[in-house]
Amino acid sequence: MATTNGSVGMVSSKAQASKVIDEILKRRADAGKLVAGVAAASNSDMFKGPQHGKPMAKRWDHHISEESLRRQPCALKEAAQFLKKPGLISLGGGLPSSKVFPFAELGMKIPAVPKFSEQDTMQAGVTKTIGKYDVQNGKAEYDLSIALNYSQATGSAQMLRFLTEHTEIICQPPYADWAVCPTIGSTGALEQAFRLLCDKNRRDSVLTEEFSFSTALETIEPLGVSVIGTAIDSEGIVPAAMDELLSKWDETARGLRRPHVLYTVPSGQNPTGATQSAERRKAIYAVAQKHDLFIIEDEPYYFLQMEPYNQVQYNTVDTVDEFVNSLAPTYVNLDVDGRVIRLDSFSKVLVPGSRLGWIVASQQIVERYQRHAEVASQGPSGFSQVILHKLLETWGHEGYLKWLMNLRVEYTHKRNTLLTACEKHLPQDLVSWTPPAAGMFIWLTIDHTKHPRIHKYNLEEIEEEIFKSSIDGGVLVARGSWFRAEQHLPLSGLYFRVTYAMASPENMDIAVSRFGDAVRNSFKQ
Repeated sequence: MATTNGSVGMVSSKAQASKVIDEILKRRADAGKLVAGVAAASNSDMFKGPQHGKPMAKRWDHHISEESLRRQPCALKEAAQFLKKPGLISLGGGLPSSKVFPFAELGMKIPAVPKFSEQDTMQAGVTKTIGKYDVQNGKAEYDLSIALNYSQATGSAQMLRFLTEHTEIICQPPYADWAVCPTIGSTGALEQAFRLLCDKNRRDSVLTEEFSFSTALETIEPLGVSVIGTAIDSEGIVPAAMDELLSKWDETARGLRRPHVLYTVPSGQNPTGATQSAERRKAIYAVAQKHDLFIIEDEPYYFLQMEPYNQVQYNTVDTVDEFVNSLAPTYVNLDVDGRVIRLDSFSKVLVPGSRLGWIVASQQIVERYQRHAEVASQGPSGFSQVILHKLLETWGHEGYLKWLMNLRVEYTHKRNTLLTACEKHLPQDLVSWTPPAAGMFIWLTIDHTKHPRIHKYNLEEIEEEIFKSSIDGGVLVARGSWFRAEQHLPLSGLYFRVTYAMASPENMDIAVSRFGDAVRNSFKQ
């Protein structure tokens, strides 16, 4: 059992996923049918299992921005709690009548577990429908009359229940007062998280990998908050370097407070593809405890963790227990303090267009996030929620995990195809890479010291030359400079990011060949 003594090593090993799923199914059976109508107020405590013996999260008032501290509950959202009173006639809220919704029914064909391929789905998929009044007619717990109306910023109770249960299975937080809140995807959640924790009036800064997700950097900059990059290696952030940077921080010289927020993508990091091992995550968390950093754990690629490249024999997983146990621990699972906000999403594992994700954090942080969402996004789309809810409830938690197991196999093949193309077409005396253990990206390092014009041109000019030559040759790659955490600093190396997410095997081979030509042409005398 985790304790409040700050020791990561005190976190207990995770329970078997199948056991947690069985407990969830029993809990659902004991609770009976979920009754949650239009704009029903809900929270994770309604759906969590017992939290006996766990400590409470620490309080984080000193990390929360002035903007977030000033937010008050939305009066109209608060009033929705009275709608559950029997016989109440509402003249208070502006909720339209479902009778004017121009959708009577939605239909979709989905894969039947475990036959997930497009061909299997076409031949033997399951057809599901969602009617406007399925709840009223006793056919379901969630329907169009509820989903297509206004809702709470926490989304629907039906979707919140699934996500809370999923968090129990995967993250198993070691403190008691954790909570989940659906979001409009990780990008929207990230913007709200930065505004919740960062304040330019305090001269705040965010610590992140020295090469980081470009959209995150573009989100931070307009807030008037600085970004500080810390050293990385093949496993991502180097704990010792991070500790040294924070220990030697000089506020006067920097003109900034020491960073109090760490933003990291621990699995398949964008852009470098690095994945932090379990021991690396524990070490980084310990540094965060030492320097009182709050951690934003952005994990869109968490379930795309793969077997090592060129392993003689893959250690295939056959059960959901083996699959979940093969995954690196989440920071939430290590979080004895409640100092982590985890951003999760269906974008990389189901469909990006759903714009549906969720956060996991302490109740204090989720409550502050909710206050922001009430006056910004007002919660995720009803269409997205009801469609994905129908899919996930049809599969169940075990079926969803089997889908993720299948996805891991698909992405492993994609990664291996691109790596094979790199080995075949790139000049390995000039270009090197580390096979990624997760995610969608390969980070290519070019030995700029061998460039014949290295003393005449700076690295940005050489990078631009290779990039433009690649475009002219018919391939788009991402420039390393786009991901530089501290954009005002000159490049210290020459890097490009390539992805195996979408292109066909044939096109990957062609594209890498074209990029190899662009590199060779640049390095010609």
